Amino acid sequence: MKNTFLLISSFIVSCCGTTQNSSSTTKVDTTVNSESTVVSYAQSITSEELKEYLYTFAGDDFEGRDTGELGQKKAAEYLKEQYKRMGIPSPLGEDDYFQEIPESYFRGGIKSSENVLAFIEGTEKPEEIIVISAHYDHVGIDKSGNIYNGADDDGSGTVSLLEIAEAFMKAKKDGVGPKRSILFLHVTGEEKGLYGSRYYTENPVFPLENTVTNLNIDMIGRIDKNHEPEEKSNYIYLIGSDRLSTDLHNISEEANTKYTKLDLDYTYNAKNDPNRFYFRSDHYNFAKHNIPIIFYFNGVHEDYHKPTDTADKIEYELMTKRARLTFYTAWEVANRPERIVVDVTNNAGE
Repeated sequence: MKNTFLLISSFIVSCCGTTQNSSSTTKVDTTVNSESTVVSYAQSITSEELKEYLYTFAGDDFEGRDTGELGQKKAAEYLKEQYKRMGIPSPLGEDDYFQEIPESYFRGGIKSSENVLAFIEGTEKPEEIIVISAHYDHVGIDKSGNIYNGADDDGSGTVSLLEIAEAFMKAKKDGVGPKRSILFLHVTGEEKGLYGSRYYTENPVFPLENTVTNLNIDMIGRIDKNHEPEEKSNYIYLIGSDRLSTDLHNISEEANTKYTKLDLDYTYNAKNDPNRFYFRSDHYNFAKHNIPIIFYFNGVHEDYHKPTDTADKIEYELMTKRARLTFYTAWEVANRPERIVVDVTNNAGE
C-alpha cells in the first residue's frame, strides 16, 4: 500500500511505535495494512528458531508429555516461561497461565491437567477474539521405556504458536496492531479425546460468541507419502476453511497466493473423507459452536505415534512456510475492518 504521508511523519511513527493523537492513529492504520509491514513480522518466524524450540520441546526431558504426567507438567511450565520471556501476558491475570482441568473431568484414570493460555489484547476491537491453538500433549512412555517425543505431533504446532505469538507481540510493541485480540491456546489431552479444547469451549475465558475464528495447528513439520516427490512437497492440507465462513476461506486463499504460495490440498476436507480428520483435532470443539475454523495438517507419515517421531526428521523450511501462512491469515482476520461472517450453515457437525 502506498504511503500517503510525509516522509518525516512516517519516520516518526516507525521510530516511536506509538499513537499519541488521532492523526497518528490513521498513520498506524496505514502501516498495519501495508504488505511490507506484515511481511516483516512474518519473517521473524524462522526455521532456526523453530528448530531450537523443537529440539527442546520434543526432547527426552519432557518424557513424551503424557496428559497429567510429570513430562506434560514440565512442558506446560516451559511454555509459560517462553511467554513470560516474550512479555506476552496471560488472560487469567498475574502469573497464572494455566487453565486447570480437574481429574474428575477426565475418564480412564487420567490425572488433572492444564491448558496454557497467553493473550495479546487488540487495539481497536479487543472484545473480538481470534484463537490460535495447538495441543502440546503426546502419548508419553511405553512399557519398554521408549519415549514418544511427538516432534511433529504436535511439537510442530506448539512451537509454531510460540513463533507466531512472538511475531504478533513485536507488531504490538511497534504500535501496529493487532486490532482484534489474539488468544494463544495450548491445549492438553488431545491425544486422550480432545479434552483440553472441549474444556475450554465449555469453560471459555472469553465468551464464545466473541470468538471470531479458531486456527488450529496439528502436525505441520513433515511430508506424507502422497507428497514425497519433490515437485509435490510444497503443500499443506487445509481442513474446514469453507465449512462455516466464505470470508475465512477466501482470506486463507488470498494470503497464500500473495505470500506463501503453498499447494493448498483440500483432500481431507471432503465430507466423505473416510479418515474423518475434521473431527479428530481440537478445532472441532470450536466448529461445534459455529465458530469458523481452519485445521493445518501435513498428513500422517510412517512415524506417526511412534518413538521415531523426532526433531531431526522435521522439514524446518517447509514448516516455517506453513507457520507463516497461519500468521498471515490471522493477521488479516485480526486487522480487517469487519469481522468475518458465518454464512455457511449445517456444516459444523457433518
